[in-house]
Amino acid sequence: MAHDVLNKSAEALTKRASALMIGIMLGGVLVADSYIASYVFGEYTSIDGKNFYSDTLALLGALLLGTPIIINAFKKAFVGRPGGDLLVAAAIIASIATSDYRSAGLVAFLLLLANLIEMRTALGARASIEGLMRLSPKKALRVMADGGTEEVDSQMLRQGDVVRILPGENVPGDGMVIRGSSSINQASITGESVPVDRKEGDEVFGGTTNLSGAIDVRVSRIGEDTTLGKVKNLILQAEASRTPVTRIVDKYAGYYLCVVFMLVGIVLFFTQDFSRAVSLLVVACPCTLVLAMPTAMVAALTCAARLGILIKDVGMLQLARELTAFVFDKTGTLTTGELSVTRINAAPDVDGAEILSFAAAAEQMSRHPVAKAVVAMAHKAKLELAQPDYFEEVAGKGVMAMVDGHRVLVGRKNWLAAEGVNLDPLQDSAEPEGLSLLYVASDGLPLGWIGLEDRIRPEARAAIEQLWKQNVREVAMITGDRWPVARRVAKEVKCSQVQAEAFPADKVDLVRMLRRQGHKVAVVGDGVNDAPALAAGDLSIAMGAAGSDIAINSASVALMNTDLRRLPFLIQLSREANRVVRQNLMVGIAGIAVFMVLAGMGLLTPIWSAVLHNVGILFVIFNSARLVGMGGHLHVGVGKAAAAVMKLERVTAREVELVRS
Repeated sequence: MAHDVLNKSAEALTKRASALMIGIMLGGVLVADSYIASYVFGEYTSIDGKNFYSDTLALLGALLLGTPIIINAFKKAFVGRPGGDLLVAAAIIASIATSDYRSAGLVAFLLLLANLIEMRTALGARASIEGLMRLSPKKALRVMADGGTEEVDSQMLRQGDVVRILPGENVPGDGMVIRGSSSINQASITGESVPVDRKEGDEVFGGTTNLSGAIDVRVSRIGEDTTLGKVKNLILQAEASRTPVTRIVDKYAGYYLCVVFMLVGIVLFFTQDFSRAVSLLVVACPCTLVLAMPTAMVAALTCAARLGILIKDVGMLQLARELTAFVFDKTGTLTTGELSVTRINAAPDVDGAEILSFAAAAEQMSRHPVAKAVVAMAHKAKLELAQPDYFEEVAGKGVMAMVDGHRVLVGRKNWLAAEGVNLDPLQDSAEPEGLSLLYVASDGLPLGWIGLEDRIRPEARAAIEQLWKQNVREVAMITGDRWPVARRVAKEVKCSQVQAEAFPADKVDLVRMLRRQGHKVAVVGDGVNDAPALAAGDLSIAMGAAGSDIAINSASVALMNTDLRRLPFLIQLSREANRVVRQNLMVGIAGIAVFMVLAGMGLLTPIWSAVLHNVGILFVIFNSARLVGMGGHLHVGVGKAAAAVMKLERVTAREVELVRS
């Protein structure tokens, strides 16, 4: 659907740009010829001293160039959306009415030329999105049951198909490596140019590039359902979002136009000089004010996307600078989420292999980091895992499964106790400090516990210290893990609050409490068990969102990688974007005020008014463009998805439409 909409939009814009280019060339030639005619046929003048040939060519050029501006302006005025182009249309009409055809033609030429540049930029953006969509290959090698391969259309692939990806080829869809190993360039997804190693059991994403060895991948998602498809949708969603200044312009544009026309009437009444009125209309066009915020916001969005930070709405970017509290999940957020089994404690007369076998069989259908660690340990121990006949994951508590006719519970200690499991046989064994414990029971009898350890992310402490320096007043960590583990992690990363052994509802309560205290709260999680808390915060941030539909769908900001340094950078970017917006508005307001005074005094001709008008627009664009280069200290490369965003968001169609003439 997004692909079809994009195609239609690009096709319409291409036709419009082509027609506009032809019109500008013809009109420009006619206006230029009028100057030549005045020189060549200078002696052929009319009674009033005007040159017939020169005036005729200038009039034709002015009509050809000015007609689209006038029609577009009055169309929007008739539907109740008057914009700054109405002022330009009035200026062109006034110039033609006073026989100043050259001024009318040159003003229209300069403004249409700026319009054409904007449209060509938008076309380049859509071409970049088309390139992003083409990252998924059209053909794929599907592995047959007999081990052979056949080349098929990628759109024919279905969930469960196995495809062979050779070195240099792009991955046709999301899936898991089942044979082979290779290095994968994931820059199109995460924005990081450093390749990652992938082996059996690892996930790969559609649109990424296989660099070295041949791998066989079992496909899990195709087309729009892939992570790349989600990225494309986020880009299109960011393009369509509207900034607050756009809504203000929509609301007050009519009042502004009335004031300007009133001032023009006053100037005409006292001076009887139509040239001053035309100049006043041109410089009063509020293009710089309309573009002040959109250009800064899209430049900031571009910078964020370059670093793997995808923001669904520009309003979320503006909100980031106001954040005063952060709530972090622990596992997979402040810690790596790469848990490893370090200890197994069995109940009397129970073998450790039996505990691991039951636990891994029950957990193998879960995507939780704890489950992955247990299953990985079972594979290392070369245990044969039975397929469960029934599986249920209880959020924040554990899993329940039927394994070989046994009802197996794997999860938190208090949950097993609530399910009627007598844990007294395990009371004699001391629970080690700093380990996450996973209790295992079968048919109501305790089998023992499995101890897991998780490492804190190396950049976590520095990132949180930076948040404190940015005047964040509360940094809380909440986890379903045990208190000893939670206290150790919170102490190392310098959190001001910590809650442990918490359920998902407890995370929501903490967020709501901070909001009642007047905080603007950002919730940071991996999206697996954090969806309710993410929804409760003012700003929701999903860590490591690549490959996670839940994270991408539930959060307003998706970090495609797991670098916590992006969080203080997001606040820094938001605040810097706000400063740029203020600069743009100050220059825009001051420029319009000064130029209107000069035009009213007769010190600006209509042509110079058009030139200065465009100079103001260029200042706003280039001042905003400074934001694109921020974040160099994070040392990442620009991926294709990021490059697409960079080009796409140089133009926001809605804002440009307000000033397009």
